[in-house]
Formats: sequence, C-alpha cells, structure tokens
Amino acid sequence: MDEKLQQFRESINNIDAALVFMLAERFKVTQAVGEYKAKNDLPPADGAREREQIARLRQLASDAKLDPEFSEKFLRFIIDEVIRHHERIRGETD
Repeated sequence: MDEKLQQFRESINNIDAALVFMLAERFKVTQAVGEYKAKNDLPPADGAREREQIARLRQLASDAKLDPEFSEKFLRFIIDEVIRHHERIRGETD
C-alpha cells in the first residue's frame, strides 16, 4: 500500500478511536443523568434541552465547516439512544 494512503488511514483510525472513547465517556455521564432523573421522578426526555443542544451543535458544525444537517442527524441519533436508556432506567426503578 502507498505510504501516504497508509498515513491517512492511521490518522482516521486514531480519530475513530478518540470518537469511541468520547462517546463512551458521554454515555457514562448520561447514564448518571438517567439515574438522577429516575430517582427524582423527572421525565426521560427534555424537548427544550434537545432543541438547545441541536441548535448549539448546528452552530458548532457550521463554525467548523461541517455540514449542520449531518451534525444534527448525528446528535439526534445519540439523543434518541440516551432517551431509550433513560426510559429503561426509569422502568427498572418503577
């Protein structure tokens, strides 16, 4: 394989690893949020917070020259997964 292509691929692999670890850290925090919400009888989803987060991420994406539509889809996927986890936690405490 060509050396330049190999360097690109190694960089991509490093970035992918960082993304996985960052997502894992994010989900540790959202797990704690879900437990807090369940203990305090708060709903699993917060539409206002979600809208704020999406708007914030779209602006960050735009500033970073990343497609805001893509960033919103990515965040929406994460939010939906977090809500699913929060609903499961809530069901465990009922």
